[in-house]
Amino acid sequence: MTTPLLPSTADLLPLLPEVTLVAGAFVLLILDLFVDNRRRIVTHALTLLLLAGVLWMIAAGCGGQGTVFNGMFVRDTLADVAKVVILLVSGLSLVYAWPYLRERNLYPGEVPVLVLFATAGMMVLVSAGSLVMAYLGLELLALCSYALVALNRDDGLSTEAAMKYIVLGSLASGLLLYGMSLIYGATGTLRLDAIHSAIANAPDRALLLTGVVFLVAGIAFKLGAAPFHMWLPDVYQGAPTPITLFISAGPKLAAFGMAYRLLEGGVGPLSEQWQLLLAGLAAVSLVIGNVVAIAQTNLKRMLAYSTVSHIGFLLLGLAGGGATGYAASLFYGISYALMSVASFGAIVVLSRQGFEAEQIDDFKGLNARSPWQAGLVLCVMASLAGVPPFLGFWAKLAVLRAALGGDLVWLAILGVVCAVVGAFYYLRVIKVMYFDEPVGEAHPPRAGRVLPVVFGINALGLLALGLWWNPIMAWCVKAFAA
Repeated sequence: MTTPLLPSTADLLPLLPEVTLVAGAFVLLILDLFVDNRRRIVTHALTLLLLAGVLWMIAAGCGGQGTVFNGMFVRDTLADVAKVVILLVSGLSLVYAWPYLRERNLYPGEVPVLVLFATAGMMVLVSAGSLVMAYLGLELLALCSYALVALNRDDGLSTEAAMKYIVLGSLASGLLLYGMSLIYGATGTLRLDAIHSAIANAPDRALLLTGVVFLVAGIAFKLGAAPFHMWLPDVYQGAPTPITLFISAGPKLAAFGMAYRLLEGGVGPLSEQWQLLLAGLAAVSLVIGNVVAIAQTNLKRMLAYSTVSHIGFLLLGLAGGGATGYAASLFYGISYALMSVASFGAIVVLSRQGFEAEQIDDFKGLNARSPWQAGLVLCVMASLAGVPPFLGFWAKLAVLRAALGGDLVWLAILGVVCAVVGAFYYLRVIKVMYFDEPVGEAHPPRAGRVLPVVFGINALGLLALGLWWNPIMAWCVKAFAA
């Protein structure tokens, strides 16, 4: 009995969420041609409905799990968990983006479409079953992200950030692609499961190890790990804040999914070598991210360097290895995505036309002006610092345990020390809100109600999820259950 050349409709059902998302993006792209600027709320609302619908499809299990295209696309519990969070943060980024970009006349019809295609790229990335699919998802995400960062064409800082992002992103893609080509040359296959099986009999081990080094370097850049973090502060500062919010949350979780697929699913037998590389990257990221963040006065740059340190914590679980370590890293990735959305959301909520709340000094005396907003920002900063009982505390605890479980005691100790150092610059934001005098005239409250309510739910959710974090952790453990 021969295998059919073309898959049937039933064979493609695991792809149903991605197909729905991409088809909806094309429909919205055409619809935008017939919608003027005053009615662009229509395409914005339809985009949010589409994201919510695809999220429901994944959560309800529509299409089922399985593999497509001879194992090139894999839909399993890990993919579903990551996709649900990616879709959630993509939707939140659009909610934050609407009032901010509309106030500055920066909301063309391409924004929601680019977000949808970038989200599709992230979904493909976490379901990659081959080197080709991983690179396809990565480039779809990257190209859309470049365009979003360059949204404000009249701002020199934004244009400079986009150029740096494109040049350095292309360099990283080249490193990753070169590593993939070496691994293909050593194993003779592009499928990750076949690579995993072929490594034991690979004739040229030096070629294989060289490919793994380039692979790890490319992954480190996409995650924003030191010393491959040089693009992060400039891009975060130069991009419009809602775009920074978008590229800081979902893509990091997608990059974790890519790292797991390529390293554990592909070159898993070489784990002793690549886990050592990840441990080194984690140590450098923890030190550089926390130390340099202390010197920052721009809040977006501070959060960028704090991202480097958070990636260091995420790498603790990957370096620790095993189902426990991977589950801890996934839990950290989910927690950080939610915290990152809230942290940049605070800047969006407090910003107005002609005033960007990007400097730490802009938060001086916030408690005197708006105790409620100050309390919400306190929740966000406390969670990022890892203060119990907020969500960030349990995330840090999980990856530190994973590092200890992987016999990386030195790295766990370094993580604890860097967590204490990192608490300083988060507490500095809290200090200026509650103990410094207000500077300048008070800005009028935001006219709309939706954005403050969303930010309130987002910030208080970090406390609520910190009190009831076990279901999320159980979800992550299930993703790596044998």
